[in-house]
Amino acid sequence: MATDGVKIIDGDTAHDTYWGIMDLYDSGCDLADIERKYPLENGDDSYDDFDDEIYVTCCGLAYWEIGLMTPSRLELIRSVIDKGAGVEEWNRYSEKEGKARQRVLNSYWQKISQPNVKIRARKKYRKITNFHFQPDDLLTFQLSDGHYVAAICAQIDQYRGKCHYMFVPTTYYDTQKPVLSDLYSRDILGHRIDSGFPPEEIKVMQPGIERVWNYAGGKRNFFMGVYKLGVDHKDLAAFSHRLEKIGTLQIVEGLKETGILAYDSSFEELEASFFRIKNDMDAEKLGVYDKWPVSVLCNIES
Repeated sequence: MATDGVKIIDGDTAHDTYWGIMDLYDSGCDLADIERKYPLENGDDSYDDFDDEIYVTCCGLAYWEIGLMTPSRLELIRSVIDKGAGVEEWNRYSEKEGKARQRVLNSYWQKISQPNVKIRARKKYRKITNFHFQPDDLLTFQLSDGHYVAAICAQIDQYRGKCHYMFVPTTYYDTQKPVLSDLYSRDILGHRIDSGFPPEEIKVMQPGIERVWNYAGGKRNFFMGVYKLGVDHKDLAAFSHRLEKIGTLQIVEGLKETGILAYDSSFEELEASFFRIKNDMDAEKLGVYDKWPVSVLCNIES
């Protein structure tokens, strides 16, 4: 199915549309510009009636919340709902799901068909500035079995008030605490993403990919992404003292794309992730991870 559940905001298209509008709204974008970028009647020929219902209903919800609803727009939303594409699609899987979708649509219509007396205020999200670590910091910590591991803080993402540190694991695993130069002979974990794009387009879309292609023997029809372990700023505050910076190591910017993504909320979870990685590598689960030399993915000063 094209969505994950029966709710109005419940799937990729719905999330991308609703939050696309809200992100523009919260950034101070003019309402007229939002209407142009996300028209209620989107005119996408690739959308069938089911996809159109998903788009129109979540777009309509956003319009109602920020004060853009009009009688003509309500009429359009009603006409899309009355086609019954969503209920019909869910009925193909189970009558229970179809009825659940109908209840959601009934509740949704009851809500948006009434004037919104409390227009949603634009939100201002606080930006974190007192970082625990910085991008490109090379970090090490000791596991409970006495071995040290190492990871690169590849980037820090801030979005809608959330701040996450993206740690990229390396294959370092030793009883000796590493120094920067020890990492030059190790690998970075990630994932190869096959592509049907021509090589010249891939090079534009992912600058630096030639470094990986050359290492891989010249095959030139794939993207790559690194393995990232995300940790929230607030969660990291409880155990940042257990991670030690031993230098800086910069992954080429274009090669910081995400190949595998997981989130940890405690030191114990982070440690478990590294144990799992080590066990998978020992079992040669190469279908789970690809790995590339640090010297290939990183800018190393000679």
